[in-house]
Amino acid sequence: MSFFEQILEAVPDSTFAMIEAFKADSNGKKVNLSPGIYRDDNAKTWVLPSVKKAKEILQADQNLNHDISPQMGYPDLVSVARQMTFKDTLDSRTVTSMQTISGTGANHFIARFLSDTLQPKTVWLSDPTWDNHPKIWRHTNPATEQRLYPYYDYKTSTLDIEGMLSTLREKASRGDVIILQACAHNPTGLDPSRENWEAIAEVCEEKEIFPIFDSAYQGFATGDADNDAWAIRHFATRVNATMEFAVAQSFSKNFGLYGERVGALHIVTRTRDSAAKVEGVLKTISRAEITSAPGFGAKVVATIIQNPTLRGQWQDDLKTMSGRLRDMRKRLYDELTKRHTPGNWGHLLTDIGMFSIMGLSQEQVAILKDTFHVYLLPSSRLSWTGLTSWNVEYVAESIHRVVTS
Repeated sequence: MSFFEQILEAVPDSTFAMIEAFKADSNGKKVNLSPGIYRDDNAKTWVLPSVKKAKEILQADQNLNHDISPQMGYPDLVSVARQMTFKDTLDSRTVTSMQTISGTGANHFIARFLSDTLQPKTVWLSDPTWDNHPKIWRHTNPATEQRLYPYYDYKTSTLDIEGMLSTLREKASRGDVIILQACAHNPTGLDPSRENWEAIAEVCEEKEIFPIFDSAYQGFATGDADNDAWAIRHFATRVNATMEFAVAQSFSKNFGLYGERVGALHIVTRTRDSAAKVEGVLKTISRAEITSAPGFGAKVVATIIQNPTLRGQWQDDLKTMSGRLRDMRKRLYDELTKRHTPGNWGHLLTDIGMFSIMGLSQEQVAILKDTFHVYLLPSSRLSWTGLTSWNVEYVAESIHRVVTS
């Protein structure tokens, strides 16, 4: 008998299962609207021009080597990651930063760190949230209770800010953790306004909740990296400037470096003594789990941000990506309204970033896949990167036929 006979069958990850099902589909009209990877109008993964030029510079460098990075990561990457996130808002604050294995690694590290130190009884997640958030916390510490705060009103496709604030005021406790998405909320594409963010910050201060910002789309959301970091910088610069919080940062979307797994974790603390202790714990976790983060992708990001010409090209690349997604939003909205397709479609034009919730039932999503070969996640989350000028009409017609049947 095997030592592993007692292991229960694992539940397949829905996103990767969808990718595999799409690959196996031989239908010529198939459209994949499930993965969170940017595609160009030919449905091909896009290598940013700024990334191509940075790689050329690195490959021409005779001194380029593959030496191990320090425990806290490639120093230039850590520096530019902090600058991108906070800019000049942390003059009077203390922040500990380290390189991670993309945003997933950053989320895992902060979950591990807080479980070992703060030992929160509850972590609050938005309803809905990125499906990996609950998995990371369940894997890291099953004893931490996961609770949902209201976020998305499915009837109106709007933010339930009052429900969110009242739930946290009434039910959250000191030392609880809350996961917030800095911009381009996954899966809804619906972000709080600046006024909303101010109210959220007040509740976090009032209840002494520890916020974690998941920052996966800075610059990708609106095309403006500073605009997309507003919420984080607001938390860092409130009147008393004493709130402690963390930022899990990814460079997969905004640099197109999906396979390079470049990320960073930032923890803002009140004192330098606390920061030194935080760094010591992070180094201990890092040594046991990864020892050192990968170097090449980190050097690509650092080269782009530190080179004024490449940084300008990168800012143009951001506008190219965010602009194409806005165009696709408009095209699908126009096609659905032209067909008088029943449903609430106005939010498609005001949602931000890569995703939107289409408001379809799981049965309708299944029909889309099985009959029309259009792939959405069961939640009816649509990834705008899969839409192109040559398939948007087909997708709209497919949705129309499913909804009206």
